[in-house]
Amino acid sequence: MTQEQSTVLEFPAWLHGTTAAILRKARAEGKWWARKYLETGAFPQSRQLLPVQPGEVLVMHAGAEFGAPHSCWRMHLFAEVFTHLDECVPEEAHQRTEEAFESFCLSTPWGALHHAVSPLPPWSAERMAVRLASVLRFWDALQGPRYAFWSFDDNYTLEGLMEDRWRKTLEAWCPGGPPPVREHLALTVERMARATREDCLEAVLRVIPAVVEVNRDLKNRDVLRDPGFLRERLGTLSSKKFESLSSACKYAVNGQLYAWDRELGR
Repeated sequence: MTQEQSTVLEFPAWLHGTTAAILRKARAEGKWWARKYLETGAFPQSRQLLPVQPGEVLVMHAGAEFGAPHSCWRMHLFAEVFTHLDECVPEEAHQRTEEAFESFCLSTPWGALHHAVSPLPPWSAERMAVRLASVLRFWDALQGPRYAFWSFDDNYTLEGLMEDRWRKTLEAWCPGGPPPVREHLALTVERMARATREDCLEAVLRVIPAVVEVNRDLKNRDVLRDPGFLRERLGTLSSKKFESLSSACKYAVNGQLYAWDRELGR
């Protein structure tokens, strides 16, 4: 059951507190969710929900911990749950369980937010379209808090946060798209969801120069911006590897660029 009709934004209570307390509770919550899934085949809502007050700051990345109060919302620690979820599930069931858990999370505002801001691989166009569509469903409710990513003083609105995390990808999929981030994101989701391999290739080619530009420690920057080189290298990737970066997500493209950079340096 989703919370999208709720007038009050509520997140799992264990995500609010000190770092040490949240890490302890993440372990317990992950194991509890795993037990419930093994017993019933489904994930229940978190045992205790806490209202998020308008204007409260959510720490979305470890980089924003500097200057953060002793006790606050630490959304970036939600990822710890995945480790403890796997501890209680047979290894052969890990992938199925993780996919089911992600599907459950995307039905909640806190899970949709996490998977839009700090998505785990795979970063395929199909997978990211579903994740970003989920945050769009909860957009109005998620506009209440403020968000810290690089610094606790960021004071990002939801629009500012998604602009920071996704602008390069949005421009790759919809060059010159509508200025409002929400509209640009919705158009990108639509295109990602029905994209062919060629559509994905063109989006990846458009995003790479922007990613190269900010990675100053790449040693072969000119080569990594060359369209001919990039088309040739992308064409040699296995279907699975290409799919993993087909969303033109900067996280995935970044890793592949560094791999090519190392190969060129040999």
